[in-house]
Amino acid sequence: MELVGSVERTLIELSAAASEVIVALPVERGAHVNPGDVIVRLDPTLAQAEVARAEAHLAGTRTRVSVTKRDLERTVDLHHRQLAAQEQLEHAQLAADEAGARLHVAAAQLAAAQKHLSDFTITAPVAGVVDQIPFDRGERVPAAAVVAVLLRDDLPWVRIWVPARAVAQLGPGAAATVRIDGIARSLQGRVLDVSREPEFTPHYALTERERVYLVYEARVAISDPPPDLRPGVPASVTIPLSVLAAAD
Repeated sequence: MELVGSVERTLIELSAAASEVIVALPVERGAHVNPGDVIVRLDPTLAQAEVARAEAHLAGTRTRVSVTKRDLERTVDLHHRQLAAQEQLEHAQLAADEAGARLHVAAAQLAAAQKHLSDFTITAPVAGVVDQIPFDRGERVPAAAVVAVLLRDDLPWVRIWVPARAVAQLGPGAAATVRIDGIARSLQGRVLDVSREPEFTPHYALTERERVYLVYEARVAISDPPPDLRPGVPASVTIPLSVLAAAD
């Protein structure tokens, strides 16, 4: 049985954390990158100022903690010598506790500011090929805009639709042959999975007569793909008759 589908690959979209200007594009479209490689740098000026403010606030809070700690120690000593009232001791303790709480808040604010700054350097989360870079250096990108798309380094697959009459005979691991226009040789594949939910045949998948039939989406991994095989390319998948003989 021959089924028509299209080549798919895992796409990783990288987005901007804020509306900023692109100051660097260290890689070009088509380049292979590894995890951690820089793809895009956004202008970090405002984010760096945010970090500086958070660092200054944390330093001031630490000073306040030191002062309240010394005041508490002094008040405890005076209270033991009956030179300070219980109310003074409680006030000093509350001041020290409040300063300690503010220190935790300031530390969290600094961590958040540093994380925000790091988001202005957009790196590859996985190994793959840079498929798209929609913006150029010097352009201001909107917040949450996709600034790069990676094709992950894993096996591409073909999305096909299996007729309901055949799905009972097809399971993960079944062998298949994949043919793609422009590639002379046939490619080897295997069925990754078959959907449990049926749907009506997509308009391009089968003949006019068969479009009203229920089908099940399936994925066929390509075991020996060409390195530059792109998603969206039409493909045909042939499943050996021995697998689907009973269904046919």
